[in-house]
Amino acid sequence: MSKFMKLAFEQAYLALEKGELPVGAVVVGGGEVLGRAYNLTLTTSNPIAHAEMLAIQRSAKTIGDWRLSGCSIYVTLEPCPMCTGAILLSRISDIHFSAYDHKDGACGSTMNLAVHPIFGHRARIHHESGGEESSQLIREFFRRRREK
Repeated sequence: MSKFMKLAFEQAYLALEKGELPVGAVVVGGGEVLGRAYNLTLTTSNPIAHAEMLAIQRSAKTIGDWRLSGCSIYVTLEPCPMCTGAILLSRISDIHFSAYDHKDGACGSTMNLAVHPIFGHRARIHHESGGEESSQLIREFFRRRREK
């Protein structure tokens, strides 16, 4: 597992502690972390507060530009269609993720929007190790929710 994916997992664990779906994301440019985040949809009652969306927003603010060309995003779970669209619109070059999302994933499991010709930009997909850890975190989240 890459060092940046480990940082994404740190974010996922923070999400779990907060009672959020444990997904973490980190945007990297030039070998430096530009933005990191975890899901906040439940805390903020905001359906678009996914880890990827927040990490992209923070990264754009860090560099002062919406274009994140040449950057990579590391996510513990395969991005959904909304997040994949935001990744492509921000011009991120590489998407790294650990666990496939066979329900909502948009980077190879249910569909692959990252290379769809509807977008003017395409991103390279990298599947990294850690999928079982990510799946376990999500199972733990739902186990805790059922207990409440």
